[in-house]
Amino acid sequence: MSAADSLAGAGQAVRRWQDPAQPVCDRVDALLAEMTVAEKVAQLGSRWLGNFMGHETGDDGGGEAGAGEAPDGQAERPQVAPLEALFKDAGRVSLEEAARDGLGHLTRVYGSRPVSAEEGAALLVAQQHTVVKGSRLGIPALAHEECLTGFNTYGATVYPAPLAWAAAFDPDLVRRVGGAIGRDMRALGVHQGLAPVLDVVRDYRWGRVEETMGEDPYLVSMLGAAYVSGVEGAGIIATLKHFAGYSAARGARNHGPVPMGRRELMDVILPPFETAIAVGKARSVMNSYSDIDGVPAGADPWLLTQLLREDWGFTGTVVSDYGSLAFLAGLHGVAADFDEAGAMALGAGIDVELPDTLTFGRHLEERVRRGELPESLLDRAVRRLLTQKIELGLLDPGWTPEDSVAPAAARDLDSPENRDLARESAERSVVLLDEGSALPLVDADAGRTAPGRIAVVGPCAGDSRTLMGCYAFPNHVLPRHPGLPLGISAPTVVDALRGELPDTEVVFEPGCDVREADRSGFAAAMAAARGAQLCVAVVGDRAGLFGNGTSGEGCDVEDLQLPGVQGELLAELFATGTPVVVVVLSGRPYALGEVHPRAAGLVQAFMPGQEGAAAIAGVLSGRVQPAGRLPVQIPRRPGGQPGTYLQPPLGAHTQGISSVDPTPLFPFGYGRSYTTFEIGDLRLSASDIPTDGEFTVSVRVRNTGARQGREVVQLYLRDPVAQVTRPVRQLTGFQQVDLAPGASARVSFRVHADRTAFTGRDLTRIVEPGEVEVQVGASSQELPCRAAVRLTGPVRQVGHDRRLTTPVDVTLEETDATAR
Repeated sequence: MSAADSLAGAGQAVRRWQDPAQPVCDRVDALLAEMTVAEKVAQLGSRWLGNFMGHETGDDGGGEAGAGEAPDGQAERPQVAPLEALFKDAGRVSLEEAARDGLGHLTRVYGSRPVSAEEGAALLVAQQHTVVKGSRLGIPALAHEECLTGFNTYGATVYPAPLAWAAAFDPDLVRRVGGAIGRDMRALGVHQGLAPVLDVVRDYRWGRVEETMGEDPYLVSMLGAAYVSGVEGAGIIATLKHFAGYSAARGARNHGPVPMGRRELMDVILPPFETAIAVGKARSVMNSYSDIDGVPAGADPWLLTQLLREDWGFTGTVVSDYGSLAFLAGLHGVAADFDEAGAMALGAGIDVELPDTLTFGRHLEERVRRGELPESLLDRAVRRLLTQKIELGLLDPGWTPEDSVAPAAARDLDSPENRDLARESAERSVVLLDEGSALPLVDADAGRTAPGRIAVVGPCAGDSRTLMGCYAFPNHVLPRHPGLPLGISAPTVVDALRGELPDTEVVFEPGCDVREADRSGFAAAMAAARGAQLCVAVVGDRAGLFGNGTSGEGCDVEDLQLPGVQGELLAELFATGTPVVVVVLSGRPYALGEVHPRAAGLVQAFMPGQEGAAAIAGVLSGRVQPAGRLPVQIPRRPGGQPGTYLQPPLGAHTQGISSVDPTPLFPFGYGRSYTTFEIGDLRLSASDIPTDGEFTVSVRVRNTGARQGREVVQLYLRDPVAQVTRPVRQLTGFQQVDLAPGASARVSFRVHADRTAFTGRDLTRIVEPGEVEVQVGASSQELPCRAAVRLTGPVRQVGHDRRLTTPVDVTLEETDATAR
């Protein structure tokens, strides 16, 4: 018996769109046929109750912007006026009024203020009842939440920031993190997550570098697709952001214009989005705030319809970034008012407006009735949203708001399993830049024992929030609720070192604040350092929003000096004569050219989450074998940026071209371990292949040290002669390999000719005949294995169906017990 038969037997009216036995497309057609124009328009909107920018309730809030009390208790800087002005009128609209004809989305029920899982579930149930009972058709809303570093709600596990995920170079690990986050959200009735960020870093000064997965499009593609696969596998709609070009704003200024040509967009910025759709099966995309060459992304039919829909075959929903459609009128100046902005965005391909309905309001209905807006555009967007609501089961008979959150009372959002995964992710993300003379602190083989007294200095050592990104709940929302605890266990680096080295006396002096110019703590810090056998200096960032941090959304910088007076603090610590191990705990790479030569050890951690302190302490002691690799380069000097590794020859040339040397201090892909590896014995399956062929490149990697360790084998390709300038080299494949001392493995990359494709002079993507250099090694500058393959035959045009990934096989070889 079908569900429809069951309803009929119970005496209830049966509608075709309620019957799960019918094909989804037929159910959508049936429902659309019953809907009025007003009901269709209502599905394109959203409502954010508790949004502080709407001035509804003094302390409610959250979202793409924030204000309130700073983590250090100092008053936050005022919220930017444009965002506040946009949302103040929306905040006066009740949910009942907003949903009288239905509603598309409920915004951040769990993530706008500190609520427990049970309280959030009760709020969601109540809001869904208002939506269902208040409209004629009773269509539930989708509930969405932020999930960049975990389910962004009070008491949920805070995983490492995405830049830290990237340092692990491990798609499977990222997939597991995405799955864990997705399962927690799905259990509490959430349907859509606003992550991952697939922006490719172009300028390290941009505040949102911490939210990205680095500066290489293939690394971002593979990790982004993995995260999407995990989230989608848990039943949550993953939302790719920010589509597209957001990270390439002029001067690294948030929301700034993007002076980028179509070729760079196609070859650097768009591949991660394309891969996350084709491989990860993402079902939603969020537009960028920025304009590219004068055309805002939210009003670009080429980007949102021709490329995304027609070329890539994307069938999911495009949702607006918060307030971005209103920006078309208020800030971009391409629409006269909100009404025109909404019609423009709908025509370009935006389906749903978030977080509140500002431009997709009832005026769209009036435009349809006057014949100024084709109803087919309205149907196009509504069809996409209704398809997802049906796929999620929201329109099935028997669905109730209560049942969707039934497990809430028993759901531990910071479970032991979550924390274990957060700990593994954190340990895998820490990058050892240089062990120097002091690391590891404990080394039995070298006869080194832990120092008797360690001075821990630096503003990031005693503040657990410095371990977390700006989209972690303790940094994103809690600053507006001073006095509340973090809601999770998050030891500081000082705490972790005391636990890691129980027989060592650990003294702590912050020395200074993260960003303030107060040097009054320097004297105590120097005294602590002089009285210790070793100093561990922990410097870097504290994430915030819109100027309320040194890293995070709207926290862009003019150069890459360590924030505040932290650089001066390090200089004075070095002058004490006590060996200083420097740990940089940051959301972006900082220039360390003056730090590295004087440090007794150098470690980089990119906001490793609530378990990050223990991971850092473990790397310092030697208990944790460092395995992280740099997803962004470490600059030598604070100016002369941007300077990512992805440059054509003249962008990387150093001889006689410019007085500015772009050579990094540490290159992309770099990282050290407390063991050593050798990569060699390069083999190619062929030296000539057709432009539609494939070859295999393999190398042997061997652990030549005395400890178990993990190496990341990296494959780069270089196209020395092409019809347009090409990068000096570009990552084309990678694989982490875990090896015991003396053990070796053969790593084989299967490279299709499609992987050499680029956008040619006529803006079509082509595979061009000619020689391609193959380079394999441990970083973008450590490439001992090199060979060449010649592509033969005609120039071949390729599209969305080309090979987007490089499969890798690993075969462990017999251990050579004498290789130590």
